[in-house]
Amino acid sequence: MFNTSIKKATTLAMAAGFAVAASFGAAWAEYPEKPITMVIPLGAGGSHDLNARVITSIIPTYLDQAMIVRLTPGAGGQKGTQEVANAPADGYTLLFTHNYIDMLQQHVETLPYDPGKDFVPVARINYAPIAVVVRGDSPYMTMADLVAASKANPGGVQLAHSGNWGALFVPAAQIMKALDISWNLVPFQGGGPALQALLAGDADVTMGFPSAIGGHVQAGTLRVLATAGAERIYDDVPTLAEVGVEGDVGFMHRVVLAPAGTPDDVLETLGAAFKSLEGDKTFNRMMGRLGENIDIIGTDEYEAMRVEQDGAYKELVKTLTSQ
Repeated sequence: MFNTSIKKATTLAMAAGFAVAASFGAAWAEYPEKPITMVIPLGAGGSHDLNARVITSIIPTYLDQAMIVRLTPGAGGQKGTQEVANAPADGYTLLFTHNYIDMLQQHVETLPYDPGKDFVPVARINYAPIAVVVRGDSPYMTMADLVAASKANPGGVQLAHSGNWGALFVPAAQIMKALDISWNLVPFQGGGPALQALLAGDADVTMGFPSAIGGHVQAGTLRVLATAGAERIYDDVPTLAEVGVEGDVGFMHRVVLAPAGTPDDVLETLGAAFKSLEGDKTFNRMMGRLGENIDIIGTDEYEAMRVEQDGAYKELVKTLTSQ
C-alpha cells in the first residue's frame, strides 16, 4: 500500500513536471514555429501577386519557415485588409498592401478598421512608378492621341482600374484633373484583372507597374504612353510631367503590415528577415527580371512615412473631389 502510494505520487509529480516544462518551453519557443500567411487584398496576376511570389520563395531562408500567399480581393482591398486586422497579433498573418489602400481610403469612406490603430508596419519592400498603357493594336499611338480622343468624346474612353481610390484609380483621377479630360473608370478586383480586361478588349486603357506589364511590353501586346517619375523609363515614352501632369503622381509603395499589438521581438525577427533580402543575390536577380527595384525600410521609418502620407492624401482627396 505504501509503495503504491509512493508510485502514484511520483507519477503525479513527474506528470506535473512535464506539464510545467512543456508550458515553459512553449513560452520561450522562438518565432516562427509554423508557416506565415501573407494576405494580399488584391486579385491574381497583379504586381503585388508577382512581387509576393518572389518574396515568399526566398524569405524562408531567413525565417526557417514557409511564407504562404493568400489572395483575398474584394471591396477595393478592404476585404483582405479587414481579415488581417481581425487576425491574432502573433506574427503569423501579415498584410502585403500598398499606400493607397493603407492610408488614402480612410479619407473617402468609412472603413471597418482603423489603419492607424489596427496595423503596424513591418517593412516597405519597394516602390513603383505607374505607366499608362494601351493594347499593342490600339489606335492611340501616343499620350497626345489618347488625350485628344478623350477631349473629343468625354467619358467615351474606358479605363480599367483596380478599385476605387486604389493604386490605379488615384493616378487616373489626377491625370484627368490635370489634363481636363474625362474617362469612364471601370473597377476590377486588382491590377491583374484590370490588365486582363484591357488585353481582352473590354477596356481602352489601364495603368500598370513594371512587374505586371514588362513582358507584355516586350512582346508588343502592350504599348506604354507615359510613365511616372522625374526621368523617362523608356527612351521614346514621355513622363507624365512632360505631358502636363505635374506633382507627385503615380507612385505605389509596397508594404508589409502586421496587426497592431504584434510583439516587438516578432516584428524585429520579421524586419531582419525582410532586410536580409536586400543582400540576397537570388532575390535581386528575380526582382530584376520583374523590372522592380528593391528599397527595403523598416518599421519606424515607414511609420513616419505613413504619417506624412495620411496628411498628404487628406489634402489630395479634397483636391480631387472639389468642384
